[in-house]
Amino acid sequence: MIYQVRIKKQELKKLPKLPLLIQEKFRFLIQDLIEKGPVQAEWSNYSKLGKDKYHCHLNYSYVACWTFEKETISIEVYYVGSRENAPY
Repeated sequence: MIYQVRIKKQELKKLPKLPLLIQEKFRFLIQDLIEKGPVQAEWSNYSKLGKDKYHCHLNYSYVACWTFEKETISIEVYYVGSRENAPY
């Protein structure tokens, strides 16, 4: 199954400001979300944050958070950035 992944506009604006390694890892995460869906247990510190919300670490300092609508195949990345500012 192929999932539709959307990234919030404000997060897209932040991506070029992130370190290149984090940008690359984020691209790998997006590809995994498209191919495998919202459950990404192989990613570092992956966990479910609540109803339909998930997160994982891109490295020690950076995280990505996303939501999944179970009625559809739609995933939305609502945060990518430092873990200190993460919305969880």
